[in-house]
Amino acid sequence: MPSHPTRRDFARAASAASLAAWLPSGVFAATAANRKAVVHADQEIATIRPELHSNFAEHLGSCTYGGIWVGKKSPIPNIDGYRRAAVEYLKELGVPVLRWPGGCFADDYHWRDGIGPAAQRPKRVNLHWGNYLEDNSFGTHEFIGFCRLIGAEPYFAANVGTGSPEEFRDWIEYCNYPKGSTLSDLRAANGSPEPFRVRYWGVGNELWGCGGNYTPERAAQEFRRFATFARGMAAARSIPGGTDVYLVGCGPSGDDARWTRGFMDQLSGGGPQIDGYSMHYYENGNLPPTEFTVQEMYRQLNLFARVEQAVIHQRELLDGYQPDPRRRPGLFLDEWGIWDRMIPEEERTRGRLWMESTMRSAVGAGLGLNVFNRLADKLYMCNIAQLMNVLQSLLLTDGPEGAHCVRTSTYWAFMLFKPHRGKTAVRVEADGNRLPAGPVPGNGGRGAAREEEPPDLSVSASRQGGEVVVSLVNPRHDLDMQVECAILGATARSARAQILHDADMNAANTFDNPDRLKIQPLAAAVEGGNLKLTLPALSVATVTIQAG
Repeated sequence: MPSHPTRRDFARAASAASLAAWLPSGVFAATAANRKAVVHADQEIATIRPELHSNFAEHLGSCTYGGIWVGKKSPIPNIDGYRRAAVEYLKELGVPVLRWPGGCFADDYHWRDGIGPAAQRPKRVNLHWGNYLEDNSFGTHEFIGFCRLIGAEPYFAANVGTGSPEEFRDWIEYCNYPKGSTLSDLRAANGSPEPFRVRYWGVGNELWGCGGNYTPERAAQEFRRFATFARGMAAARSIPGGTDVYLVGCGPSGDDARWTRGFMDQLSGGGPQIDGYSMHYYENGNLPPTEFTVQEMYRQLNLFARVEQAVIHQRELLDGYQPDPRRRPGLFLDEWGIWDRMIPEEERTRGRLWMESTMRSAVGAGLGLNVFNRLADKLYMCNIAQLMNVLQSLLLTDGPEGAHCVRTSTYWAFMLFKPHRGKTAVRVEADGNRLPAGPVPGNGGRGAAREEEPPDLSVSASRQGGEVVVSLVNPRHDLDMQVECAILGATARSARAQILHDADMNAANTFDNPDRLKIQPLAAAVEGGNLKLTLPALSVATVTIQAG
């Protein structure tokens, strides 16, 4: 019996007709396994800021303790207490900005607990993440030291929920005032005579939830109050050697227009300037990481189109309040990533929200990073959650007693996208680069999403001089894609490609098999100015094209 055409078939036919207008004559006719794309190398979007590839570390599970920090007396190879393997891997990858100390932990964290001799620091209960005792051995100095080792710029999340404007302005003074004040001299006495020069400061975290369950109007009032004193402290122009600050207000969970309108309406009456505005969006999964079904994988991966739609909508809302060619406030997605169902036994032995990163996770990372490239004119910073052991992490370790440190599939996906940093994003057309119709859920990806058809080819591209970089993601489990990509506005001469691929969506790098998933060479050819390659099922690839 002949099958009836689906909505996807009609959409693909329309897509092919649109793409055909841009492709030279003689390009292959589309088949079930063929995909077309067009890179408009002469149609610029914006610079792909390295900050779009940033990260996030919280005092949660074994992200900080047993992950980043093992202690100076640990038998695990370390550099002044920092896990050596983690430092080496992250320095190689490059983490542009690292956000800390939370997350929910931030709004119950008092920075003075984490300075001075470690043995004299108070022990506090981590009320958000299991009520374990936090000994504060990893504090401001330790975090700054880690950032310097891996080459990351620090981004502090300040305590609004249980803190005060005075505590916030004192933290800025302690970190950034050059010398001569009581707090800057205390910093020097604690081993850091030179200021830390911390630029990025979040004014609270998730104030709509764990940060205090504020209304958007009240959250904006708190921003205005805290920012008044922060701005007064950060008058860099009047302080020789001082550092100005970039203040980030608390935006919504997902595409919550009500929150953004309430927050921005409250700020419209004047007061301290808001530099950045953060939103959070997680791609929730209903199964444990290595037990996904095809249906559940597609349900999760289709959420990335919703993220793209949400970013576009939130940017439009912000532009309506403060039209500015520099796009201020800058839009931050400072928590994003895959959030699968946790395995209780693993959480008991390895810490809260410990999660393996699979081939499916890498495909998700590639979909997200492609979105950020395509929306480079709308985003200022993106921070995947989290750096180590927690959620969609770059590295996995076996805790404070174990020396294993594994680079996850997500680490390698980020490595594939590294060549885009600092280049100019250019417009791309492809079958999968299309947004869904209908409203965007406002739940940040944490609730159920409706069942949808399989996602399709995802592509982004950037250019700098005679080099064009193209990243492609095949999210299908059952289809190898023969991809032909026309390069318009530049003459493609040669191509070099790399790929991350495994036919098993649940494949992961483990302590017993740490290199199952890693970057491999991929055959790619340039014929008649078009890029041709085979993109196997479940794969992320990046192609560097030399062009005239």
